[in-house]
Amino acid sequence: MNLKSYLPLWHPNNKNYKLMGKNQHVVKHSNGWAVRGAGNEKATKVTQTQNEAIQYAKQIASNQNSEMLVHGRDGRIRERNSYGNDPHPPKG
Repeated sequence: MNLKSYLPLWHPNNKNYKLMGKNQHVVKHSNGWAVRGAGNEKATKVTQTQNEAIQYAKQIASNQNSEMLVHGRDGRIRERNSYGNDPHPPKG
């Protein structure tokens, strides 16, 4: 029996495993809205509207198999989306 065939997709020993990039955060910025990779102090891109920032962050998160987290004006996370291999997909 080959144990590797029973590994979850997110397990590094699974041949279908894809490395995840940095999660992308959409945050309020003094010049509008910013897209920032997790742990980065500098914004990847600053846009006029939150919607523009969300669209840009979606592209990056999708390309990097990571998550996009949208923060409201108060700084709290109001939306979260996973792209790529989600280790905990929703049921149903």
